[in-house]
Amino acid sequence: MRRTTPPRPLRATLALTLALAALGACAPDGGDAPPAPVGLTAQAGSATSVHVMWDSAPAADRVTGYQVFQSGRLVRELPADKTMVDITDLAPRTAYAFTVRAKDATGRRSAPSATAEVTTPLARAEDRQAPTAPTATTGRAEGPRTVRLDWAAATDDTGVTAYDVHQGGVRIHTAGAGERGATLTGLQPGTAYEFTVRARDGADNASPDGPTVTVTTPADPARGPRTAPGAFTATAAPGAVELGWSAPDTGRPTTEYELYVNDKPVTVIQFGAGAVPTGRAAYRLTASEPAGTVWTLKLRARLPDGNWGAFCEERRITLTG
Repeated sequence: MRRTTPPRPLRATLALTLALAALGACAPDGGDAPPAPVGLTAQAGSATSVHVMWDSAPAADRVTGYQVFQSGRLVRELPADKTMVDITDLAPRTAYAFTVRAKDATGRRSAPSATAEVTTPLARAEDRQAPTAPTATTGRAEGPRTVRLDWAAATDDTGVTAYDVHQGGVRIHTAGAGERGATLTGLQPGTAYEFTVRARDGADNASPDGPTVTVTTPADPARGPRTAPGAFTATAAPGAVELGWSAPDTGRPTTEYELYVNDKPVTVIQFGAGAVPTGRAAYRLTASEPAGTVWTLKLRARLPDGNWGAFCEERRITLTG
């Protein structure tokens, strides 16, 4: 079969078409781009700020960062571990629309997320009075990575505009003025978390913390090791209690443990550099209470991410004096 060579102008056109096709395949918005972020919400925190949040991307998506857009204009760039941001310097009583795009290490960007719309409240002049703290907070684990919090309403002379949920002193969620609870996801299995809630008004005045609530997520054998110390023992000795346990498998040496006696924290046991136990750990606790005093003891480990892990099995002993 005879091969026909295209005329020179046609060959040039074909070459240009192939080159453009190759460029399109490598374009940042083409190819195997990450999926669009989901769960986007926008909540007015004050008359001049909006708190934007979305769900963290699964590890399989290989997302390295996010871009936040306000009415199509890029306003923030964040690393992959940040899924919330405050957009400030906004105008009071104004409608805003936000979208988010994910990006990977090659520069490919996802399609925009669904749009989250919000209207900032009216500014109140000379408002310096903070809201009251929520009077009650309750929490419960709804799975290895999910916690449900509920709180009582706060009051303010100009009206509460938002509730901020803090975990370990860091804000992790913002809810609307009419909301009395939130479902928190993306947590670690077998981990103890402490949460507080603050109210905020239109002038960005924040209340004191409401009551602290501690929730421990259950272990999930299919998604990581247990975080509780193992084989915990407590033995009464004259004037002391001898404790022993096995370090949890957290991927790093465990240097801190929090000890509870009768459901109250009494000390943090710390192991210095070069003294961190790799297998069995031991600690001698001084006891000044009279013989016959009954103690229940348990402890938990500080995890690599700074949170406290799950408690070990509780032990009950009687002091010998």
